[in-house]
Amino acid sequence: MQIGELLDRNAIALRVSAASKRKALAVIAEIAARNLKLDAGEILDALSEREQAGSTGVGHGVAAPHARLEGLDRMRGVFVRLDQPVEFEAVDDQPVDLIFALFAPKDAGAEHLRALARVSRLLRQADLREQLRQARTADAIHALLVQDTAARSSAA
Repeated sequence: MQIGELLDRNAIALRVSAASKRKALAVIAEIAARNLKLDAGEILDALSEREQAGSTGVGHGVAAPHARLEGLDRMRGVFVRLDQPVEFEAVDDQPVDLIFALFAPKDAGAEHLRALARVSRLLRQADLREQLRQARTADAIHALLVQDTAARSSAA
């Protein structure tokens, strides 16, 4: 599965203000609700429940929260860049400013884990993280994520 299949341009938000991890997850839930036509409260509950099992802060200012949702027919994503990093209990104890949330159908199997691994691998690249932090538009972020994924696929 390619990032372009997961991430719609309308599901990318820049210059997002959130004072805490919970508020960042609430913003993601709102964006996801609009794009997925699902209830924001249910999305936030699913994300929060997953975070209670362990932080999805993967390090280097990146988090990859994820949840399985009723009513989804395929994997979907939301990308948010925060104005100011927030404490996320990340593995490296660094605050987070880049968040790529993944949402899977309730009955998704290994596809969910493969997509999560792909996003994590992608965002481990220091140069890409820096480009995502500098990008000025949602289109630019979308292009960076899709282009980088396509380059990795053709190189493999």
